[in-house]
Amino acid sequence: MNAWIAAAIATPLALLLACLSARARARLPSLLAFAPLPALLAALLGSMDVPLRIGNARFALVFVLDAPGAMLLGVAALLWIVAGIHARGYLTGRTDTGAFVTTWLMALTGCVGVFLAADVVGFYFLLAVLSVGAAGLVLQGQGAVAMRAGAIYLGVALFAEAFLLAALILIVQASPDGSLMIADAAAVLSTSGTRDVALALLIIGLGIKAGLVPLHFWMPLAYGAAPIPAAAVLSGAVVKASVLALVRFLPFDVALPDFGLPLAWVGMFGALYGVAVGITQSNPKIVLAYSSVSQMGFVMALVGMGLATGNGSTPLIAAFYAAHHLLVKGTLFLAVDAVPRAAAWSVLVPAGVIALGLAGLPLTGGALTKDAAKGVLGDGAVAALAVASSVATALLMVHFLRRIAAGTSASARLSWSWLALAAACVVVPWGLFLTIPIGTPSSALTPAALWASLWPVLVGCGLAWAWARAASAMPAVPAGDIGMALHGIERAGARIAVAFERGDVIARRWQVASVALLLIAAAFYWTLRV
Repeated sequence: MNAWIAAAIATPLALLLACLSARARARLPSLLAFAPLPALLAALLGSMDVPLRIGNARFALVFVLDAPGAMLLGVAALLWIVAGIHARGYLTGRTDTGAFVTTWLMALTGCVGVFLAADVVGFYFLLAVLSVGAAGLVLQGQGAVAMRAGAIYLGVALFAEAFLLAALILIVQASPDGSLMIADAAAVLSTSGTRDVALALLIIGLGIKAGLVPLHFWMPLAYGAAPIPAAAVLSGAVVKASVLALVRFLPFDVALPDFGLPLAWVGMFGALYGVAVGITQSNPKIVLAYSSVSQMGFVMALVGMGLATGNGSTPLIAAFYAAHHLLVKGTLFLAVDAVPRAAAWSVLVPAGVIALGLAGLPLTGGALTKDAAKGVLGDGAVAALAVASSVATALLMVHFLRRIAAGTSASARLSWSWLALAAACVVVPWGLFLTIPIGTPSSALTPAALWASLWPVLVGCGLAWAWARAASAMPAVPAGDIGMALHGIERAGARIAVAFERGDVIARRWQVASVALLLIAAAFYWTLRV
């Protein structure tokens, strides 16, 4: 038994169960920052590949640490801890904290569980727990906007999980002896007779959850409506479950260009599309949401190229890239509405360093992730688009910095926990880079490598300077962009619902119900005679 894994899962689950008591719920905000601590310790001290089994010989849920999972679990736990500190501040003085605490712990339990799940049943169940908890966090925003965003988030999550469930059923059927272990299923997927259908369903389902364009519109709606601490963990930790699932289920032992290349092209399109819409936004939360659309598109392109070429190092490199994005995006969300007017540079400078790090600023974690990704992306058109996405990311991040600088607050106070997390955005990727086999410091620190990282950032900053002067003449795109078409669907659905409701009222009248019962009985009798 792996005690660290047991503690990582049991701690948030126990606190979630404690929410059944109203008295306990009132005291739990002070414990939100401690709930992820066992997960962080599990990532640092837990034994690799030593499983935790819950159940019996006939059926058991299995949890285990692998390298990609440990990487993402550790940085996610770090973000959950700091976001928990900010969540406590957010809840101070509020009387309606119970729903926030419950959904927070539900999302945390699902997030930790998904990163550790080694069997298909446990993975799918905990992913559902994560989706419901995340939707609940979106609903903790204010007004009708949050209600709509939460409903869309949950609806899209269920839609994606329908594809995913079908894929998992096909994958399990192809596994030896119907094994429910993810590793067994993934090992035989490439030779399965239902491989093509299973892969298509898997990529669609997890692609939707990752925010791939064109089904990305839930991201800006959800992240824009959620409270700042919730948006930080949603954009940082929660969305990475799809990345980890892809690298665990997809077969990287064989080249599958028919699936990998389309995924890479769609991902790169999303990487540039997210920036194109993001620079039209004025709300810094929405700007960051479109940055997530862009960055998740890049990660999907990375996974797609690894699948297309059968590159076995893709899982580690994709997890490394996702871990850096997890830390940076969560940190930047926490910086929104937290820039003190009296000492704005104390937040803007570190925020600027890590924000431009997403574009590959030299010596940052982003430069390391970009360098590691080159081995998977190759030297072709996708690699050229990757450089273009770095330029675009620098442009978008400068736009974001300008937006939070314009929103400095006289009441905001410098948070030492936030500064520590900002420092971790640089230190942790370097620590991972030096301990896992994805690259060498000597190759990342050569003058050629440093210049290759620097010039896209400089070009992006130059474009941002030009955009700042032209932006006022450009039309603003509504948050959710193509998702605005849902308004028409919602209105049509409301009319249909009203019609069904009226029909139900009529059908429940005793005269109509009696006649309907007689007709059903007559039809049943006639069927028996025939």
